[in-house]
Amino acid sequence: MGKEAAKVPAALELFNKAYDILGYDLMDVCVNGPKEKLDSTVISQPAIYVSSLAAVEALRADNKGQDIIDSVDVTCGLSLGEYTALAFAGVFSFEDGLKLVKLRGEAMQAAADATQGSMASVIGLDSEKVQALCDAANEDLAEGERVQIANYLCNGNYVVSGGIKGVEAVEAKAKSFKARMVVRLAVAGAFHTRLMASAVPKLEEALSATTFNIPKIPVISNVDAKPHSDPSVIKAILSQQVTSPVQWEATLKTLLGKGLQNSYELGPGKVIAGLLKRTDKTATIENISV
Repeated sequence: MGKEAAKVPAALELFNKAYDILGYDLMDVCVNGPKEKLDSTVISQPAIYVSSLAAVEALRADNKGQDIIDSVDVTCGLSLGEYTALAFAGVFSFEDGLKLVKLRGEAMQAAADATQGSMASVIGLDSEKVQALCDAANEDLAEGERVQIANYLCNGNYVVSGGIKGVEAVEAKAKSFKARMVVRLAVAGAFHTRLMASAVPKLEEALSATTFNIPKIPVISNVDAKPHSDPSVIKAILSQQVTSPVQWEATLKTLLGKGLQNSYELGPGKVIAGLLKRTDKTATIENISV
């Protein structure tokens, strides 16, 4: 992640700006690791944000790239990616976005350290069966150990999140619900659940102090799978996002229902492309990363 950015001056400049804000060499961590450091949410959130916007600059530098960027009429991002999408839509500057992402990562890491949660992908079940699995796993568990669906990704792929005992119960009971597999995620805590509540006040304070503009193009929210234009509403939704399930499945269905023709995944990995293809095999999407 980020190793190709040096070949694109505008992309490299973003990593240079990130150094001034973060106080460390983000590109070095992205390229050289160690993986354990990069997996921590304090590092991974700025890394994904900067790498994704660097990918935009890589596209811009390519032949007809600016034309493609100018043609984009809607954008969205999964979880942290919503901040990238908002920056792309001109809601805030790269620098202000990175400062928010840095604080978000720190606040979520602190919440994760205080609650000891986990997350896991449940593969092969629809959302109703995953909810039933969560209900079964939550039997006899204390409130802080319970799990819920945190990421509605696509049919057959849902992420559950919560206390470690709850996630372990999901793993133990999944076979009886005929799940194909359960994959524990390499994340620092129970993101997008009530266990992240202690991260919200600091994020709210930072959001309140940051200038937001009206989006130049619609940005679909993770919280309700709808676009919003009022900056105050966007700020409120970003606060809610930390403890709310990601409605990515509904977002993809909204885009496809509106006649999505061409799309681009800007950033590390091809997760979004995979989710889109599993939702609609005929959908066209191109991945651009640095």
